[in-house]
Amino acid sequence: MLNKKAGKLVCVGTGMRMAGQLTPLAKSYIESFDVVIAAVPNMFTRKWLQGVAKEYVCLLDHYDDTKVDGKTRRDTYRRMADTILHEVRQGKRVCAAFYGHPGIFACISHLAIADARQEGFEAHMEPGISALDCLVADLGIDPGTFGMQSMEATQFMIYQRQIDPTALFVLWQIGIAGDLTLKRFETEPAHLQIIVNKLMKTYSPDHEVILYEAATHPLEQTRADKIRLCELPQAALKQITTLVIPAANKMQIDQDVVDQLRALSDTVLA
Repeated sequence: MLNKKAGKLVCVGTGMRMAGQLTPLAKSYIESFDVVIAAVPNMFTRKWLQGVAKEYVCLLDHYDDTKVDGKTRRDTYRRMADTILHEVRQGKRVCAAFYGHPGIFACISHLAIADARQEGFEAHMEPGISALDCLVADLGIDPGTFGMQSMEATQFMIYQRQIDPTALFVLWQIGIAGDLTLKRFETEPAHLQIIVNKLMKTYSPDHEVILYEAATHPLEQTRADKIRLCELPQAALKQITTLVIPAANKMQIDQDVVDQLRALSDTVLA
């Protein structure tokens, strides 16, 4: 009988496109560990994982169960994490693979790592190429130029969050914005109009925004459609669509702080 504490968990990312975006370290875990448990929607990546893994388990089947039994996405993620922990408890070295970065919009990995550590197993995460990394490269945006805010769309809708219109604003999962049931996999114009109304307290209706979707395989094109903010409710969206809102205002100098810093510089130089 295997020693329970012999189990180990490593969560890795396969990148958005995998080809060229899979790190050598992540690849080594995938190829050498006892079992690979994956939540990867791309068919080509799944087939590659099946070919190189010693044992392969696909987590995507849990989504089908959700549609049948009416469970929420939160319930589905919990069952996915439990599937991972079941193998760890058997004393296996488990590599859990997620597309993109395993810790960005991937609560399953965070749940599984927390559970494994609480039970005394070794568990950690290795970074991967995320949708944000691809967004920066594909759109030619440097978050360091004006700063960046990043929020999940429904979270922005239901909480009182403060927008900085002088910074880039990224809203993730706009394609399921406003879903409070956690059962739907798409949104509707009425939900999008609510978020547009909230955004128009800061931005003009004609403010140019970008609908972004990272390419997930070599034959797929990156989406970077520019539309006016007021056109969002009629736009074609997917679960993976991200709303990118460029800065609307120029940054304003805080002269009082600048004067304090200059005074300190003068003191140092003196």
